Amino acid sequence: MKNQTILARAVRLGMMAGAMAPVMAVSMANAEEGMEDVERIQVTGSRIQRQDMETASPVTVIDSATIKAEGYTSVDQVLQSQPSMAGAAVGSTTNNGADGVAQVDLRGMGANRTLVLLNGRRMVNSGSGADSAVDLNTIPVAMIQRIEVLKDGASAVYGSDAIAGVVNIITKTDFEGFQFDVNGDITEESDGENIEISALYGTSTDSGNYTVGFSYTDRGEVMQADRAWVPPGASSFVPGGSLGGYVPNEDGSWKERDSGYDYTEDSYLQTPSTKYSLFANTTQELDNEMVFTADVLYTRRESSQQMAPQPADVMLDVCGEEGVDPERCVTLTDEMLAAGIAADDTGRINYRRRMVEAGPRIYEQETDTLRASAGLSGVADINEGMDWDLSYTYGRNRADTRVKNSINAVKMENSIYANQADWFSGNPEDIAGYVDDISFVETNDGGNDQHIVAGVISGDLFEVDAGMVSFALGAEYRYESGYYNPDPVIVAGEGTAAQQDPTDGDYNVFSIYEEVAIPVTDSLTAEFALRYDEYNTFGGATTWKVGLTWEATDDLMLRGVVATGFRAPNVSELYGGNTGSYDYLIDPWGNAQDAQILVNYTSDEDLQAEESDSLTVGLVYAPSYVDGLSFTLDYWSFKIDNAIARMDVQAGLDACYKGDTTACETFQITPDGNLENLTNPLTNVGYQDTSGVDFNAHYSFEALGLDWRINNDLTYLIEFEQDGVDYTGTVGGMFGGYAEVKNNFSLTAAYDDFSVLYSARYIGSMDEINSGEKIDSITYHNVSGTYFFNDSVSATIGVRNLTNEEPPMVPYGNDAGTVPEVYETIGRTYFGGVSVRF
Repeated sequence: MKNQTILARAVRLGMMAGAMAPVMAVSMANAEEGMEDVERIQVTGSRIQRQDMETASPVTVIDSATIKAEGYTSVDQVLQSQPSMAGAAVGSTTNNGADGVAQVDLRGMGANRTLVLLNGRRMVNSGSGADSAVDLNTIPVAMIQRIEVLKDGASAVYGSDAIAGVVNIITKTDFEGFQFDVNGDITEESDGENIEISALYGTSTDSGNYTVGFSYTDRGEVMQADRAWVPPGASSFVPGGSLGGYVPNEDGSWKERDSGYDYTEDSYLQTPSTKYSLFANTTQELDNEMVFTADVLYTRRESSQQMAPQPADVMLDVCGEEGVDPERCVTLTDEMLAAGIAADDTGRINYRRRMVEAGPRIYEQETDTLRASAGLSGVADINEGMDWDLSYTYGRNRADTRVKNSINAVKMENSIYANQADWFSGNPEDIAGYVDDISFVETNDGGNDQHIVAGVISGDLFEVDAGMVSFALGAEYRYESGYYNPDPVIVAGEGTAAQQDPTDGDYNVFSIYEEVAIPVTDSLTAEFALRYDEYNTFGGATTWKVGLTWEATDDLMLRGVVATGFRAPNVSELYGGNTGSYDYLIDPWGNAQDAQILVNYTSDEDLQAEESDSLTVGLVYAPSYVDGLSFTLDYWSFKIDNAIARMDVQAGLDACYKGDTTACETFQITPDGNLENLTNPLTNVGYQDTSGVDFNAHYSFEALGLDWRINNDLTYLIEFEQDGVDYTGTVGGMFGGYAEVKNNFSLTAAYDDFSVLYSARYIGSMDEINSGEKIDSITYHNVSGTYFFNDSVSATIGVRNLTNEEPPMVPYGNDAGTVPEVYETIGRTYFGGVSVRF
């Protein structure tokens, strides 16, 4: 059969590549032992137990050896460096607006549109409470055997959230012996120290295997002020305060504010965190020929972010204005009046102050995530044997978060009324005695819970001329809940940060699905999948998939998948409390006093499911005349309707300014031309269209007495449009980057027990979304070497960002003047590790 030629060669190349290699083939054992003697396996993207790894969908595998060679100590580092990732997935260098989580954003379609699995089963969402995506920090690198990335819509197989694809993290099982690993890295500036210590123990018995492990990771901070390239900030929230846009002089007179506060001095560039993980799994063969499997993972994360002192913003009543309480107001002095300071039409005036007296804002998180899964499988005496599997999965995440040096706006307002001269003197020392009374530690808590009961049966139905028709039939019940309780001061709207309401809600879904794989001819296989999900919130969703693989010649395989998908609204989207944020925006009217403008974000219980259509068409070419060479080329397209998304606020402001009345409906403009009540709701009226091409080339060969492996992964983005805004080839502080070209290249040379890896990551040039300013392309170079002293001991040393590339400056970038979700920010980093196994 032809599937023993091109596919067998291709899988050899993938195995030699070590990682980041596409899954393209059947196991060589199939060709040598006969199909009936090969154990059935489950491949990411299908529920059918197969005797090979061939499917119509493109899957990339990243194995533990490459993770170690690249010096990665977190899953987000591994995934966010892939060319197929885009957008603004947060990670360790996201300080502004992050809560210590790390996420993956396949195709830049949103972290909540990439499904994350652990050993083929859903992982619980985690973070600070009522979260919509998985925190990759909860999965330690030490437990990973490989990561499979399915770059195709898979709702017909897995249900909601798999619109953009699936990341399946496979852990180490059937481990025997003891392994101890120490890995670490440090920047050239001698900061950002990172250390990972892990231990793994496994033993086998007559009935199965037990594996247990522990991982400890500690990451140090990097300050923005410690990098020369970080531009100074210029916030209008200044020490000493400003009244109506004016600041006091030393002689008591007032002038228009003509300078800003450099908020970078107190801000992190890399955020610190400490993680502890315990994990265990077992596989046991029972007396009745059934197999029991179980795995459990517990991770505790302690993380923090630090930003400049609180930008306090209060509206003060002006004495003498109509309806103003003469006991609770500020008096405008002659000096103030002479400068032009006056109340607005409501009899009030705005007072802004950077509360340096209270110290920097310190955001702290303590999160605990537990995930446990147990399954029972066997072979039913039906039609010469059907594989069946029953499982229960439980996930639980709890988070306690704090914001130190927060300011109570009501108490601050009362203090100003009672001590006007001190507050308006411009001297920070004059209000030092009031800081303890008006500051507080904001305390919040939240969590997520998940229960899944699932069952599936799969096997061969009947034989046709070209082979066996196989199928999978399954059902699943899933319950999800989440909550988030902000500090009572924030709920009451008494904080200087925006008011926020609690979040609390749940939903459940019952699902049934079926897959069929039909060998049409010896070289053509058709795959069909159909799934129905019934939610207690919006109702039902039916999705389907059709895939084809055609081995046109011994060297060439063509493949294609067309599918529909959906994403159900999650707890935070349905029941999320109204939340405010001061976003960096450009006021088209030019009247806003500062680029930080309050935006209110709202949810909607009546949201419907997103709907998607996807198409993937490609080829696999492994020429028989060049041993070790293979190529894959895939065109992909995703179209989402009824997208649950918020509008691009800046685009909305610009459209309103140009006369679009619909765009003006979500905010109001005061009579004096200032923006107010700017609301950004979740809606179902959005859409998202994106398409592109993935190209992979791999070549393994021997020359000059060395084993060489060359791998190249390229993603070319043809289009990314959302809600009328074209993001193709653009970058911005609020949404990340969508480079048209991203490419990863690696070259490995090995001799006996020593290997050297060189890799380069290229990000193409982009235009800043608002200004149109061109942001140049950038290439990061990495090099490492690994030496095996013997079968038990190995060591790796290397350098990331070898040429110490500085990230490009991005106008309106709200974190160190750049976009850390796109560019590396901490500079040249040295890493090393030792592994001992016995």
